[in-house]
Amino acid sequence: MSEGGDGFPWTVVVLTCQHKDSVYSFQRELELRQQRGSLSAGALVLTVQDRQEPLGSGGATLNALLVAAEHLSSRAGHTVVTADVLDEAHVLILHSGRDFPWSSCSRAFCWVPAPEEPNCRVQAPVCCVDLLLDRLSTNICPGSPPGVWVCSTDMILNIPPDFTLSWNGFSGVRVLALPGDASYAADHGVYLSDPQGQVRDIIYRGTREQIQQAVMHDGKVPLVSGPVFFSRSISEKLLQAHVTPPLDGCTYLGLDSGAPPLQVSLFLDLLKCLCSDLTQDQFVTEDRAGCSSPVGPEGASVRRSRAELWRLLRGETCTLAYVPGGCYDYLTLSGKHHVQRLCCDWMNRNTLSHIQRESAVRDGGRVINGVLEGDIAVATGAVVQHCHLQGPLEVPSGCLLSGLPLMTSQCLRQLQLADDIIIQGHRIEVGGLKLSVYTVTGAQDVLEASSEDSGASFLNHGWSLFFSRTGIQSEELWVRGERRSLLAARLFPVLHPRGGAVGVEEGVGWLLGGGGCLQRWREAWRLSLKEVMLLTCQEAELQWREELLFLAGRRRVSDGLRSRTDICLLPCFRAAVLGGQQGKLLETLDSIAAGSTKQGAESGKELGLAARCLSCIADVLVCMAGGRGGLRSGPAANEAWSSAYSLLEKGDLKAGVEALATQRNHWLSRPDLLVRAARHYEGAGQVLLRKAVMSLQTIISNGQGEVPPLGGWSDTPPIAFEHGGSVTNVAVKVDGQRPIGARARRLREPRLLLVSHIGGRDSGVSTETVCNVLDDLKDYSQPHAPGALLKAVCVCSGLVSLSSQHALGEQLMRRWGGGVELHSWSVLPTGSGLGTSSILAGALLAAVYRCTGQTYDTNSLIHRVLYLEQILTTGGGWQDQVGGLVGGVKVARSRASLPLQVEVERLKPPDDFLVALERRLLLVYTGKTRLARNLLQDVVRSWYSRLPSMVQNVQQLVANSEECVRACSEGSLSGLGGCLDRSWQQKKLMAPGCEPASVRIMMEALRPLVLGQSLAGAGGGGFIYLLTREPRQRGAVMQVLSETQGLGDFSVHLVELDMDGIKVLPTPS
Repeated sequence: MSEGGDGFPWTVVVLTCQHKDSVYSFQRELELRQQRGSLSAGALVLTVQDRQEPLGSGGATLNALLVAAEHLSSRAGHTVVTADVLDEAHVLILHSGRDFPWSSCSRAFCWVPAPEEPNCRVQAPVCCVDLLLDRLSTNICPGSPPGVWVCSTDMILNIPPDFTLSWNGFSGVRVLALPGDASYAADHGVYLSDPQGQVRDIIYRGTREQIQQAVMHDGKVPLVSGPVFFSRSISEKLLQAHVTPPLDGCTYLGLDSGAPPLQVSLFLDLLKCLCSDLTQDQFVTEDRAGCSSPVGPEGASVRRSRAELWRLLRGETCTLAYVPGGCYDYLTLSGKHHVQRLCCDWMNRNTLSHIQRESAVRDGGRVINGVLEGDIAVATGAVVQHCHLQGPLEVPSGCLLSGLPLMTSQCLRQLQLADDIIIQGHRIEVGGLKLSVYTVTGAQDVLEASSEDSGASFLNHGWSLFFSRTGIQSEELWVRGERRSLLAARLFPVLHPRGGAVGVEEGVGWLLGGGGCLQRWREAWRLSLKEVMLLTCQEAELQWREELLFLAGRRRVSDGLRSRTDICLLPCFRAAVLGGQQGKLLETLDSIAAGSTKQGAESGKELGLAARCLSCIADVLVCMAGGRGGLRSGPAANEAWSSAYSLLEKGDLKAGVEALATQRNHWLSRPDLLVRAARHYEGAGQVLLRKAVMSLQTIISNGQGEVPPLGGWSDTPPIAFEHGGSVTNVAVKVDGQRPIGARARRLREPRLLLVSHIGGRDSGVSTETVCNVLDDLKDYSQPHAPGALLKAVCVCSGLVSLSSQHALGEQLMRRWGGGVELHSWSVLPTGSGLGTSSILAGALLAAVYRCTGQTYDTNSLIHRVLYLEQILTTGGGWQDQVGGLVGGVKVARSRASLPLQVEVERLKPPDDFLVALERRLLLVYTGKTRLARNLLQDVVRSWYSRLPSMVQNVQQLVANSEECVRACSEGSLSGLGGCLDRSWQQKKLMAPGCEPASVRIMMEALRPLVLGQSLAGAGGGGFIYLLTREPRQRGAVMQVLSETQGLGDFSVHLVELDMDGIKVLPTPS
């Protein structure tokens, strides 16, 4: 199925139904589909009950068209029904048809095991009506002019994907026909057409000779198979029926006016009068199978109605649209055919279900909207739908279990089912009393066959065997004069005068040979399957299905989160919110997030899971806001949430999650509050993510820049420890110098002097921050606070402790004998994309460690910088410090586990490759800057949601990094260039909007000169790194950019490979 139904702009969609209680239930189903996007948002959706007396498909069409026109007229401000509202209208009329024994909610809402769309917005069942809407909107209706489409929902149409219809200058009526075998057509209808495609006749249950006349060029016959289109002019004529006696008897206005009911067929009356082979006398007077008779008590009314149809419609053309290669599957009353249909034509064995032991469902077995607990074996060719069951239980081949609640499991275990048995639970309503009734039939039974027929059966065996086994008399099943079919047999006990409602054991169980007795069966009030269908409460049936759907959904969410799969959960969240089930979903997510460990014992793994759960809760809250309430990103420091944050910071995960949930309850009343609550949940998730990354605390100056990082973003928590990361990069000097550095020295005074130099160490421009008390350091976690990075280094390095009871000066004197003066500088601009902040953090930490006499190595610095960026709350990954602190060309990897550990492998490319690489690498400063933090939140959010595009792109990022390793090891410049280009495309997918227009222009202008290029860092600005085709191309690059319009202040810089890594230089005297 295609995603989204806005492909065809329906003006009105009308669904007709037989029963009054179906109107409200089916209306809600249509509205849900509109909210999911499978029906166009602007369409008016209506559900219309047919008149109590059988109207036929034609009468139902006329009534539905009247209701649609009446609503459109009212919407347009008219006080009477006018055909003018049909001028630009695209009307769709769907007929739900008669009751269906194998699905309590009609054929229209019969679930099928269609595969879930990988990019669907809302998780939802696929029913016959959904398949039909998809076929109509994508294959059949596009391009059609204003008019009325009419179709039944009692079949499944398969249309070749390349099938199209031409609508140029079309007027009249068009019928769609799918191919079928002549033998099948004997019990069906076929179109007989001339070479130009005009319909000559419609043959229903015709003779072999009549059917053979309709054979097409492919040897098939065109079946009467559903969709019919009436153009605007003919739609107006059909609308006249409501004021044309006796045709007005088909409409609700006729009913309210006292007009006698009238049965009219869509195909054998409305369309038949357009067939070119028929004369008026034949159309009006002939007796046709499947239609009201023109003779007998109602004959005069039938003849007058046909004469009026001839007057209204005759002269219009009816043309055939044949669909070669298509397939038509009518949902018959055959249980065996339906079970086979569900098992054979689909790939999914698990459709929106939760199965505790998936391996117990064999290939060819199907579980549709079910919850199966324990050991439940579903054989090949067996179907379990809309059931909540508990094993151990075996469902043999050919069986169908439907609508069974958990309490039926024990009885089913005792039955030892045979093949081809159908057991169903039904929810009925009798005089306001709601009851459950259970029925059992054989899949091979013919429901409408008379019990006297030689092939008639019950439970797949002849009736005589059943009568002799049970002692039941035929007179107990049927009343005198009634057709003695299985469909009408009152077999199924519902209420017992002394025992109340009858369960599975006394009813179905006894009929199958289990416990119970004939006397209690006789005493019970019993129903036939036909009566059960008539009394079915559609609202209760749909509610049961929904309860199962959302229960299974919550359990799948729990499984997906706990097993750390990459399944996208957003469609499930949206479905729960649309279904009003957000409360139970939030409780489930709370429970998973709270974990099971005691206070203070949380592992990094559990914190990582909890962080994702909190992000999921934020997703649910945003879904509840319904697209209103403001931007998803925003501040998350409201005082009301501080106590919950404090508990999380202290390590009391369970209490923290509970406090969040308690506070959440005060923020559910308005969309803006929901969005703000979502921001605070993301903030809480960042607290846990930070603590999860900080679980790596088992480890414990000048720095160069780093270029090019291939695999970037895969190093970012939580991606780095949930998926695993790989980044390949090289350390460089820019224009012959190391652009980043730090210096530390001791002070006699017990204070911290923090100096940030802007534009380089000797630029003369600096920002100085003096910390005399601990409060001066408390804003270290606010990235934009003065000296925030240097303050974070002081905290992270252990220079001072903010949680100590001792004052700052006392701490400094006790531990270090005085204060520390700390300087940092970088000649690279902010937001350069070359990893400035991370490399600078590494240099600062190295300087502090050296100054205070602490030992360290490069590996400890890499992890310590990652830790520092978490307490600084800038997030970020490990690629930048690896690139700048470790010299040369290397690949760094992290495994999908916590604690997060980075392993660095220095590569040994051929020497001539390194020389050629250095001569071809250039850096172009774009003049644009953007902080990675602006992109980080969106990327982490998308990853936590496991958007399929995000998961696939992360996989490709890692693969591209490993491909870069191969290119460098093999000395392939062209291979490296391809990796650069792919890296940039992948970055753009990770963070849409990270490519400014000027950067795009710049890259396009440079493309002829380069083997590959990419924007450094997260994107949005900073430096572009180029790998040119020819060596020493700085001048050529300058010339091309100078001649390109629309660029800002750019600059081109030479690159020199730095093979040494971080260096500690002696203090100048």
